[in-house]
Amino acid sequence: MDCRLGCGACCIAPSISSPLPGLPLGKAAGVRCRHLTEASLCALFDSPERPQVCHAFKADALVCGSSHDEAMQILVRLEQETA
Repeated sequence: MDCRLGCGACCIAPSISSPLPGLPLGKAAGVRCRHLTEASLCALFDSPERPQVCHAFKADALVCGSSHDEAMQILVRLEQETA
């Protein structure tokens, strides 16, 4: 599955414990990543500063569903189940 441009759910719903530029302690669940642009695209996507956890995440119907809203619901549930 290809990432849905402008979705950004994976940059909002889950926590990221890895340091990010400007976020040395990572990002809390449910908080929009500061590197997510107005168009919901990753500003670090092609940057060497992009964390490995972000590089490793691959779009998949099991976590992305069929829309941004469905992806948010799935990712919030997964975050809660693994917290």
